Amino acid sequence: MDILHYIIISGKSITIYIFIILAIRLFGKNELAQLSVTDFVFILLISNSVQNAMVGTDSSIPGGIAAALGLFVTNYIFKLLLSRSTFFSKMVQGEKIVLVVDGKVLKAGLKQSMMSEEELEMSIREHGVKDIKDADLVVLEVDGNITVLSKDFAHKSTRRRKKPQLSHNP
Repeated sequence: MDILHYIIISGKSITIYIFIILAIRLFGKNELAQLSVTDFVFILLISNSVQNAMVGTDSSIPGGIAAALGLFVTNYIFKLLLSRSTFFSKMVQGEKIVLVVDGKVLKAGLKQSMMSEEELEMSIREHGVKDIKDADLVVLEVDGNITVLSKDFAHKSTRRRKKPQLSHNP
């Protein structure tokens, strides 16, 4: 096969990469750090569903390398742009969302984050704060993590939610 074929495969992979970033951005940042079982299955199915769009019928090693190379280069460029451009970072990653101030839930923040009050309460408890009214500030960060500040901001807790892990029992 000629080089143009592999350039096309690489271009398809880049297009799918950009589409998935935009889709995740559109459908909410909690997909990133707060994976539930359904989110995990969803991500597995998305990757499987776009595989053929990236490489088509070419399952050769050079075809796989072309697709992977396109993804690596695009990912590197995105990381460069994210670190050097505030505008690009806000477009791709969004901005932090304040959920609680002085023990009061900000309904606009909950709506924007697509979180329920029950999920918020659970996240606050995971940080060792018993009740929403005891949280001085709760923020959904751009990476999907939740930061909780309590006791007049003297106690700060940022924790990643546990991601589902595939267990391998020998």
